[in-house]
Amino acid sequence: MDLPWHLYIMALLYLLAGGNHFRKPGLYLKIIPSYLPWHKTINYTSGAAEIIIAIGLCIPAISAPTAWALIALLIIIFPANIYMYTDKKASLNMPRWLLLLRLPLQVVLIIWAYIYTNGLPF
Repeated sequence: MDLPWHLYIMALLYLLAGGNHFRKPGLYLKIIPSYLPWHKTINYTSGAAEIIIAIGLCIPAISAPTAWALIALLIIIFPANIYMYTDKKASLNMPRWLLLLRLPLQVVLIIWAYIYTNGLPF
């Protein structure tokens, strides 16, 4: 079973993003909501999850369930996007309009992942 080329693009994006959690942890530590404990653990765990998911997306036998795992991860990390929008320190000096745009972008990423769950015939 061959996987579509755009799935590999998605996997590459998550592989790079996951690796970045280890390369530049300070960037991600700033956007973890302050009410959550263990910021370093959350950062490294989410980075490792992104890397594992990126690899799993490329393995045909587990690609569909891995896409479901990606959807779960995107939902779990959504509070970070809200936190970036509502807290000036977490905004990384990004313009407010861009931070606001990130919120529905998360829905687009979820839909993109859903396509690979075999839930849609694309």
